[in-house]
Amino acid sequence: MTQPSGALRPLLGVGIMLVAFNMRPALTSVGPLLETIRTTTGLGTVGAAYLTTLPVLCIGLACILGPVVIRRLGADRGILLAVAVVALGSGLRGLGGSGPLFVGACLAALGIGLSGVLLPGLVKRDFPAKVGVMTGLYTMVLCLGAAAGAGFSVPLAQATGDWSTALGLWGLPALVATLAWIPFARGPDPAEGALRRRSLWRDRLAWQVTGFMGLQSSLAYILFGWLPVVLQSRGLDASEAGYVTSLLSIGQAPFALFVPSLAARVKDQRLLAAGLLGLAASTLCGLVFGPLSLVLPIGMLLGASVGGLFGLGLTLIVLRAGDTARAGDLAAMSQSVGYTLASLGPLGFGLAHDLTGGWSASVALFCGIAAAAGLCSLGAGRNRTVSRR
Repeated sequence: MTQPSGALRPLLGVGIMLVAFNMRPALTSVGPLLETIRTTTGLGTVGAAYLTTLPVLCIGLACILGPVVIRRLGADRGILLAVAVVALGSGLRGLGGSGPLFVGACLAALGIGLSGVLLPGLVKRDFPAKVGVMTGLYTMVLCLGAAAGAGFSVPLAQATGDWSTALGLWGLPALVATLAWIPFARGPDPAEGALRRRSLWRDRLAWQVTGFMGLQSSLAYILFGWLPVVLQSRGLDASEAGYVTSLLSIGQAPFALFVPSLAARVKDQRLLAAGLLGLAASTLCGLVFGPLSLVLPIGMLLGASVGGLFGLGLTLIVLRAGDTARAGDLAAMSQSVGYTLASLGPLGFGLAHDLTGGWSASVALFCGIAAAAGLCSLGAGRNRTVSRR
């Protein structure tokens, strides 16, 4: 597919933002309602851990399908399929009960994973001169979608009198994005599929980018699933915990916009990664062990670090790829393996709490994951590109 004309490019940008908005509410809307869900369905701690883990695992599995979807449907039709699946999965949760909840969550996650693979290559293809800006913009909108899911789910449940209806309503914005993307759903470019036959699985740099992407994502998914529960254990009610989690997501937005633009302008991103990882670890410790009077500013700083890390991870995929084809390959590899790795974070965080009865072991796990991400960034942040053959 050729690049869009000057008149169509802004509309394509708007379409990308609508898709990006729907890449997180299906994940962040569950955490604030998790205690209510557990009470009404009898879901135990282990079940809750699986509820926060399985969607992340499904995101990773969906990423494996990215290159296949590009060859068969093209990136543009692939995004249409992805956001439609998000709408279906989100709406399915509105049927009530643990069955539709788990199935809907996994379906929505499959769509989220697929769109996450396709968007970086599309940005590199259609906005080659504005990679940092466009990556920052759609990452910022993605964070705003995460904030909406965290902040509005409890009020929606209170207004409708039912947690399942509140979760199901998040299918509506995904449906709007699906309809808005239809005009851009063109067929595949035959050259794209041919270029993607080369493998990156033996490339050391590709594995370093993959490790960084997966480990920093694990930090975010731990927070999406467990931060409201942590805050409620410290004395906040469900609405207050959801509000703080929403502020955390809002705090992601400025750094999600700023960090990709900065990362695209500098040759070496290692120092940037180290600073953001250190901020994430220290602010989570502050939320768990610090005074409740500082929960809002600390939560905003934690959100800033997580938003910056996610934006940096996406930018590294584009920067370490030499062309559009490599960007698609690296996105598929880093997100399929990375999100599968990331799925272990929420599970481990919950099980550590279940085994010890406190949050200290869980926080230690979080800090260990941040340290491992730092090690991966030592290679992923260097000014190199993955091999072409």
